[in-house]
Amino acid sequence: QVQLVESGGGLVQPGGSLRLSCAASGFTFSSYAMSWYRQAPGKAREWVATVPTSGGITRYADSVKGRFTMSRDNVKDTVYLQMNSLKPEDTAVYICYTPRNFGSWGQGTQVTVSS
Repeated sequence: QVQLVESGGGLVQPGGSLRLSCAASGFTFSSYAMSWYRQAPGKAREWVATVPTSGGITRYADSVKGRFTMSRDNVKDTVYLQMNSLKPEDTAVYICYTPRNFGSWGQGTQVTVSS
């Protein structure tokens, strides 16, 4: 079955960086675009970024454009989210998503930006 396992979250000071990973299994990873979403306490889930299968343009939410970089490794079946210049408003659970199987979500990894 489809599995998405996120890692790399933690506590970081404003201005700091984190790199999230999402390891996928149970489907042909290279055939699907992949996305990151985030959900802050008391707020709706928010789309962050999408990386296409290959050769396309990665898209970003305006709130993270220029600070976050999403990439994929089709050998390791993993997507990454490099987050730089983090702000307190980036605090959220970051969740990996694939449209495979009518849409599948990981469990998420907590990112807290605080001094």
